[in-house]
Amino acid sequence: MTLLRVAALGDSLTEGLGDPAPGGGWRGWAALLAAGLAPLAEAVDLHNLAVSGARAADVARTQLPTALAHRPHLASVLVGANDTLRASYDIDSVTTDLDAVMAELSAGGTVLLTACLPDPGRLLRLPGPLARPLARRMHSVNEVVHALSERYAAVHVHAAEADWIDDPRMWSVDRLHPSERGHRALAREFHTVLAANGTAAGPAPTPEPECAAPSRAAQTWWMATKGTRWVAERCTDLLPDLLRLAAAEARQRDPRALDLAAARHTAAALAAVCGSGSGPVPGFEREALRAVS
Repeated sequence: MTLLRVAALGDSLTEGLGDPAPGGGWRGWAALLAAGLAPLAEAVDLHNLAVSGARAADVARTQLPTALAHRPHLASVLVGANDTLRASYDIDSVTTDLDAVMAELSAGGTVLLTACLPDPGRLLRLPGPLARPLARRMHSVNEVVHALSERYAAVHVHAAEADWIDDPRMWSVDRLHPSERGHRALAREFHTVLAANGTAAGPAPTPEPECAAPSRAAQTWWMATKGTRWVAERCTDLLPDLLRLAAAEARQRDPRALDLAAARHTAAALAAVCGSGSGPVPGFEREALRAVS
């Protein structure tokens, strides 16, 4: 029997938060996608290692060793949003950790799946002075993912630019995690690319949910019992840092100067891990600077 081994690394997005499994727990886009890979092999063995709240360092130190032991043919690496939501955010560390994860997986012949993600400030509809610093961080993480995806020949999905991002039906009550419909949309995007290269021979996940959307009362109860804890944990860490960033935003006469500084920092982080003579890095800084000019 041919067995297709799949590993899913990341945070709550890949864990499946927002898409309840019929028997309890979470299902999520990775499981929906795996079901569409089955006809290519007689069986699919999915190991979902993603954990809510995980950052790039958690994936590199905790999830990667388990994934390598699974010897996956395919492995998804979607992480970085939680890094942008912490006061300890550091694009150098994020870049180093992501590069290490992709390098070790690809060295074993694993095909990587990656995606750029929408920034949390946009999803939460934060006011400009608070949203712009988060958007700048998420943009930097996405640029790193773009460059490393090219370096390691990953199957990449531009989820940050997808049409469904602004559809409220695609999101859970917390506005940060996809609903079942949103998880299906992400799984379908990956399936489209994998079907085009012959990896996915099974049917794509259907776009319509199998389960009825949670009632307003159920969503309110979830936010009151679980969602508020998630918000509170990040507010104690992120809010003071966000206020500091917002103050810096207000003092800056030319907002493009902050964009330019972030672009240069991101390019330097990539050059540090890739080297000036390899991969997509030589043209990266030019592209980054052009994007904010």
